Amino acid sequence: MDPLATLTLKHLVDRSVAAFASRPALCTVDGVPITYAQLGEQVRTLSGVLSDRGVRPGDRVAILGDSCPNWGIAYFAITTMGAIAVPILPDFQPDQVRHILRHAGARAVFVSDKYLGKVEDAEVSGLETLVLLEDFSVLPPQARREGLARLLEEGRREFARLRDAVQQRSQQTPAPVREDDVAAIIYTSGTTGNSKGVVLTHRNLVSNVVATRAIQDVQCTDRLLSVLPMSHTYECTIGFLLPMMAGACVYYLDKPPVPRVLMPAMEKVRPTIMLTVPLIMEKIFKTRVLPQFTRNPLMRTLYRVPAVRRQLHRIAVRKLLRLFGGELRFFGIGGALLAAEVEQFMRDGGFPYAIGYGLTETSPLVAGCGPSATRFRSTGVIIPGVEVRIDSPNPKTGEGEIWVRGPNVMREYYKDPERTAEVLTADGWFRTGDLGVLDRDGYLYIKGRLKNVIVGPSGENIYPEEIEAALNRSDYVLESVVYEHNGLLVARVHPNYEAFDQEFAGRRLTEAQMRAAVAEKLEAVRQQANASLPSFCRVQRLIEQPEEFEKTPTKKIKRYLYTS
Repeated sequence: MDPLATLTLKHLVDRSVAAFASRPALCTVDGVPITYAQLGEQVRTLSGVLSDRGVRPGDRVAILGDSCPNWGIAYFAITTMGAIAVPILPDFQPDQVRHILRHAGARAVFVSDKYLGKVEDAEVSGLETLVLLEDFSVLPPQARREGLARLLEEGRREFARLRDAVQQRSQQTPAPVREDDVAAIIYTSGTTGNSKGVVLTHRNLVSNVVATRAIQDVQCTDRLLSVLPMSHTYECTIGFLLPMMAGACVYYLDKPPVPRVLMPAMEKVRPTIMLTVPLIMEKIFKTRVLPQFTRNPLMRTLYRVPAVRRQLHRIAVRKLLRLFGGELRFFGIGGALLAAEVEQFMRDGGFPYAIGYGLTETSPLVAGCGPSATRFRSTGVIIPGVEVRIDSPNPKTGEGEIWVRGPNVMREYYKDPERTAEVLTADGWFRTGDLGVLDRDGYLYIKGRLKNVIVGPSGENIYPEEIEAALNRSDYVLESVVYEHNGLLVARVHPNYEAFDQEFAGRRLTEAQMRAAVAEKLEAVRQQANASLPSFCRVQRLIEQPEEFEKTPTKKIKRYLYTS
């Protein structure tokens, strides 16, 4: 196909509808696919319904629901008519949802039935319409208070009336959508506890789609299985807009992506492309793969031999790929740093992975590559059309803050000029707050967050992420958080209790003896990690974290909950 002549979501949709009319576009795992022709018709009808409800170009329309075909239809209906989509992460608490609706000044909300309670009593001036994502029933905002069952039936009749009116109305020329018009305002989950409204234009999003396809080709024959929230820019841009531009089909789960749901879904869909966060593969490796290699003393000894370990990894990856449906050709990982031992496992076994780097503020991708071009611990090369510089690099290590400039960089933080000025320079550079290094070949390596850096007693820069990686290499650790407390480096560790169960199987230990044995093992983990770290990076105290760390929807630990 010819390159996109106009970098707008409307042009992207219209072109794909015309080029791939009969091909499947969106589908639930067990459902009937919606074709591109049907997608185009439903988007036009729903845009007309919004228009009849008083939504105009520039108005904000929120979407609150789990990933599904109707989420994507709603997103296109909003953006192709010139209105602004405000995706809201389903994990947000009701008070956060209501704050976003008020701050954005939402005129309408698409909401799943199970999240209706989060938007009731929002008291947003101008919010006049609720639309159920399940069937696009149109409800008044006071749906809960007036009796949901009756209003649902009225809502279905209202949608049918509006749909018929739209279809019968004489064709009108819609207002043109321009590249620099705002397409979406994304309220970040924020690991600092502070959500910000990231303003992204049509040019931001579509230019990022085009650049991403240049480093990893997506074809109309590809099948994507979605396991991440569409309300996050990573999944929306790379996992939705990119396949829609290419004429591919995206499949959605109707249940949370736990193994008992994922395994049969992958068998049915046989995905060629998946996008995930590091935690998913890390858990598979530590709880399913690694125990097979360390189940007895002989296997543990053999696994320490590099040549044997590589062969075992190759065997395990072949089995894993069969579990993934047997046709996977691209497994994208983003959102956080991936554990080194897990990446080594995938490299040894030939798993078709690639790690990308980006932020909501950059639409999101900044760097990435295809599986054949990966380098160990790198997030790939800078995508076409985007500039990256390392600001104030350390003369010895080359590490510095990553700055980004290009068509993918956000316009601003919504209604927040002070924060905008803090991160955007006058000449268009975005200060990411991430620390990294660029090598001679243009590969980017992420070192950690600038705000997480701890200054050592002699002025050394201590990166908690590197210490956490050393701790997480242990079979007995699933995840950890390192921070400074009263001048000491402290590590809070969530153990791999399955590994302890296997270790102590057959031993009759009292609860007190078990706790003592776990503490002894964790102390050994601390000492082993410290042996691999510079003296100024060594952990002085280790705390057991019995429960999993609380995480953002993209599975990044909410560090601020544990480091203050």
